[in-house]
Amino acid sequence: MLNEVKLAFSENKLAIYISIVILFISLILGYILEPYLFSYLNPVVEDLTQKVQSGVIKLTFTDIFFNNIEIVFRMFIYGLCFCLSVVVLSFNGFFVGYYLATSNNFWYTVLLIVPHGIFEFSSCILACASGLVLFNFVYKLLKAIWAHEETSVKEILADSFNIAKDKLKQAIILFIIASILMAIAGVIEAYLTIPIAKMFLSILG
Repeated sequence: MLNEVKLAFSENKLAIYISIVILFISLILGYILEPYLFSYLNPVVEDLTQKVQSGVIKLTFTDIFFNNIEIVFRMFIYGLCFCLSVVVLSFNGFFVGYYLATSNNFWYTVLLIVPHGIFEFSSCILACASGLVLFNFVYKLLKAIWAHEETSVKEILADSFNIAKDKLKQAIILFIIASILMAIAGVIEAYLTIPIAKMFLSILG
């Protein structure tokens, strides 16, 4: 199993690197382009704030995890449409960058993001990468089907799946690791983020 995990990372470095670049570029652009994104993202921020204040969304581990795991699942399954995984990751990057740009206390907001964000961002990167690898599986499968000369549909599908199945397995492995990281992020966000932020603020004065 450990070897399969290593292969999932080593054979899909490009997908992971692409996801890293997309996340950081969208974070930076979300921060820089805050005035231009106001009309698009401010309603999202206000709606989220209102739901938290009204208790519709509770900052418990369960609510945080299920909200975030939905994003992870979307990035995985949207890989079937290739670019949509990237769109979901980009939106989340834009949103965080925008949120930082509009915060009244930049460093306090950073402290509220970083503890769980280390795991959450890592999870999002791997989730997007898993979606890209899933698309690669579909591409290899269709390519193998097209290249086959057998007349039996059953043989064509079986042989083509055997050719492409490693990519499906690797996509699932990356998705599972992304889900585990998101669960860790949920625990930290629910129970540790605020105490850690307050500790650093007290140290820094």
